[in-house]
Amino acid sequence: MFARCSCVLVLLCVAWSARLARSEDVAPLPSAHAHNDYEHQRPLVDALDQGFTSVEADIYLVDGALLVAHNLGDVKPVRTLESLYLDPLRERVQRHNGSVYVEPAPFLLLIDFKSEAETTYQALAERLARYPDLFTRWTSEGRVEGPVTVVISGNRPIDTLAKQLPRQAGIDGRLADLEKEANAALMPLISDRWGAHFTWWGVGTIPAAEREQLRAIVQKSHDRGQKVRFWATADTPEMWAELYTAGVDLINTDDLTGLATFIRSRP
Repeated sequence: MFARCSCVLVLLCVAWSARLARSEDVAPLPSAHAHNDYEHQRPLVDALDQGFTSVEADIYLVDGALLVAHNLGDVKPVRTLESLYLDPLRERVQRHNGSVYVEPAPFLLLIDFKSEAETTYQALAERLARYPDLFTRWTSEGRVEGPVTVVISGNRPIDTLAKQLPRQAGIDGRLADLEKEANAALMPLISDRWGAHFTWWGVGTIPAAEREQLRAIVQKSHDRGQKVRFWATADTPEMWAELYTAGVDLINTDDLTGLATFIRSRP
């Protein structure tokens, strides 16, 4: 009986080691963004196994803890930002000599504030400071690149971050911000709801006018040094193809395997 158990344990260890090796060797996909990443069976890990270079975590400040969940009623004390994201990312970066993947690639952690902006940011800033070598920093001398870049969405403390240097986070801007003075130093990412600007929903051919509108948005953002993302997009190959061809930097998806397969099939 003991011998049989030992063999099972050995087989499990071999299987786990093989899976870990595959995860470690996966090529990073610069365009892949895991929407509501924490809702997958293995938060962060499932996305990393597919090569995603951007993940999204919704957080609530509850009794001093930053808890990851989409709704306040779903928070659990064990599902903290540190346990699901910050600690695993630090461990990966340490193992890979300063990069989330073996092949160095920028990595974005999009944190969506569901609770009040200022108090949640104060708690987040305190936690980020505990990982001094992990995150991109903005200083009076410019941007200092780190293995992971944090961008805040949702309830955004825009005025606070605009006045704060140094800091370890940027703001997720909106398309309306492209007409304002907010630049990439404050808003490195521009995101907006797809349906607020487009009628096409990822089936058939996109109208020519909307295709041109999409490419104009991307061009303007890139001219300002900002990346682009749309949320609430259809998870269809047609939608992915239009976003990819237009140069959208982060393609939003809940279908990790589908998008990863699609991107790897492109030239």
